[in-house]
Amino acid sequence: MLLKEMVEKNRSYRRFYQDVEIKRETLEELVSLARLSGTGGNRQPIKFFLSCEQELNAKIFSNTLWAGYLKEWPGPDEGERPAGYIVIVEDKTIGMVNPRVDSGIAAQTMLLGAVEKGYGGCMLAALKKKELHEVLNLPEDKYEILIVLALGKPKEEIVIDEVGSDGDIKYWRDENKVHHVPKRSLKDLIIG
Repeated sequence: MLLKEMVEKNRSYRRFYQDVEIKRETLEELVSLARLSGTGGNRQPIKFFLSCEQELNAKIFSNTLWAGYLKEWPGPDEGERPAGYIVIVEDKTIGMVNPRVDSGIAAQTMLLGAVEKGYGGCMLAALKKKELHEVLNLPEDKYEILIVLALGKPKEEIVIDEVGSDGDIKYWRDENKVHHVPKRSLKDLIIG
């Protein structure tokens, strides 16, 4: 698969075939991709908590918030929830040059790897962090939770639309539950 195809397939999926498992070995392969990616000052402060067990997945799910623009939607129903999670944390004993950049590089790399393997995912940054620290038994003085990747076999269709003349960039779902994501045109993005 070409990189362009992988990027086009790498959408923020929010509904999955929950019964299609994702193995721990697969999660480890995705982390290995992130491990090889760049980090500020080569400090490598990112650590990863993996989950592909139903009971722990349910606890992680209950501490995540989904789709801010879809106010009426509380998140995926049982049966459509992720089959696995990768929780991206900063090891505070190492320290980061720029947490947003390093965690974003790691997350995007793993999501592209997931696409290559036939999975999809969603980066979740709206989290109940205190509760999630407790669920994962991660000491807050050592680890800061940055992003949770929700992963699984995508169950929804996502369409990329051009941003309309009104400039509205909010994603939405139509009556057939097709998820629409407005994207700005290339000419609107290049300024020089």
